[in-house]
Amino acid sequence: MLKRFLPLLLCFFLTACAAPEPAQQQLVAMDTVMTFTAYGGDAEAAVEAAAAQMRALENALSRTRPDSEVSRLNDQGSGTTGAALGELLQAAVHYCGTTEGAFDFTVSPVASAWGFTTDSFQVPRPEELEALLPLVDGSAVTVEKTGDAYDAVLGPGQSIDLGGIAKGYAADLVADYFAASEIEHGKAEMGGNILVWGTRPGGGPWRVGVMDPARPNENGALAGVLELENAYAITSGGYQRFFEQDGKTYHHIIDPSTGYPADSGLTSVTVVAQAQGRSEPGKPGNGTMCDAYSTAFFIMGEEKALDFWRNHQKNRPYEDAFDLILVTENGRIVVTEGLAGRFTPDAESGYVCETVS
Repeated sequence: MLKRFLPLLLCFFLTACAAPEPAQQQLVAMDTVMTFTAYGGDAEAAVEAAAAQMRALENALSRTRPDSEVSRLNDQGSGTTGAALGELLQAAVHYCGTTEGAFDFTVSPVASAWGFTTDSFQVPRPEELEALLPLVDGSAVTVEKTGDAYDAVLGPGQSIDLGGIAKGYAADLVADYFAASEIEHGKAEMGGNILVWGTRPGGGPWRVGVMDPARPNENGALAGVLELENAYAITSGGYQRFFEQDGKTYHHIIDPSTGYPADSGLTSVTVVAQAQGRSEPGKPGNGTMCDAYSTAFFIMGEEKALDFWRNHQKNRPYEDAFDLILVTENGRIVVTEGLAGRFTPDAESGYVCETVS
């Protein structure tokens, strides 16, 4: 018998503070509740533009909408796309390559076999997964820009799902709007994707709670709290969407190399990087990067994720760097050195916290 668990809509929260009345917009898009809040500058224009952009992205990128650009590309195997899908595809191909396939947006047929696309959950037969795994190869996708459009071609039999990167891209677009509208203080909450802009109204860093993956059903249960300014904090975790069958839990983050839910010893991964408006249209921002890497590192596991982090930080300017919070199955929180002094573990969580360099 299958038992369905709804995904938690908010994997982070930001603590309230006394502040002037902000401009705010809230909507449901990309399978989560999104809230945009801005102070100063042209705040109304910024949050209205952000909300409108999220609706447009939902229409273009949703796999469950038969008329979306993603659905048409999956049906036809090739086609001309608009800017959002084209930019995302280019970014997805790039991060598939940099993570050696740990992040792979062509895992869609396998995720569908598990029922994560339709919420008709099931454990696929091994021979079914074996037949589908050859379709998982992001390097087989080509994307070329032609004028304002993009020409995309999938490999034979492939289909794509950009859910592992789309909300990070959306956060980059919100940062663009905040920068263009001269927002002084702002935040965007998009499920496990958080953007904080500037400081809190009245000064001081924003306080971002990192949810405890071991206590997903306890309201307000935290692994710890981050203090951030101008930053993305983007989380992936198996507790966000899962089902049980025959007493075993299966989560939605599929390892592209096996076709099964990732079993890496990690229960959540948070990637933190500097937030800024993108330097140029079409270039992936740090939100996109954080989203792709949070999924990839969850699949890689602690050792490989930290090796990747160390190699990436070498000779990188600050604006291209990132840091990590890894929560492990064996009761530890691993924090990379760039977050030292900015992360406080929750005393009630019971985790042992360590900082690594």
